[in-house]
Amino acid sequence: MASEDKVKDEVGAAVEGLLIPQEVLLSAGVHIGTKIKTRDMEQFIYKVRGDGLFVLDIKKIDERIRIAAKFLSRFDPPKIVATAARLYAREPVAKFCEFTKATPVLGRFVPGLFLNPLYPERIEPDVVLVSDPRADVQAIREAVKIGIPVVALCSTDNDFTNIDLVIPTNNKGRKALAVIYWLLARQILRERGELPPNGDLPVPIEEFEVKLVEKPQQATS
Repeated sequence: MASEDKVKDEVGAAVEGLLIPQEVLLSAGVHIGTKIKTRDMEQFIYKVRGDGLFVLDIKKIDERIRIAAKFLSRFDPPKIVATAARLYAREPVAKFCEFTKATPVLGRFVPGLFLNPLYPERIEPDVVLVSDPRADVQAIREAVKIGIPVVALCSTDNDFTNIDLVIPTNNKGRKALAVIYWLLARQILRERGELPPNGDLPVPIEEFEVKLVEKPQQATS
């Protein structure tokens, strides 16, 4: 009973008809933002917690995943470039691209990757999906210069400069990123007709998570 009260205090009444059970979203912390709120992100914020963290609206997260999936499903898969400069986004993006056939750019974004015709590994995307507008800013700059849309995972501290479509979410958490990219991949495949309307990916969400490497314990004498 105490745990139910805590959930109600965190996100209000249970939301019906979500793409995935609400408790999965909550346990992954997809709704937990930062202690900073931008004016752009106000529309997606449900409340501020006692500890100062802003909480995102679960229903709006779900709605934007559906909208983004419908939008991205219109593009030729290899022409969708998904970027992940932050460590915790790299495995989720790699898995997302594995299932959707999008093109991953993991780690540092090399300047000129979209712009320099002499760069041997140049990519010519039709749309860019970024995991964090701050960390992936170079990808956004180049997308703007070549005139292609940008879809971005945004937390409460992000603004919408040069962003065309926002998915509000915790874009820094290991589990949150896994859930969002798993859901987005599944929904894109559903939109394409590669999965039935209620079909699932063949792997669990955990497969999209960055695995934490345990440090070996030092031997004691």
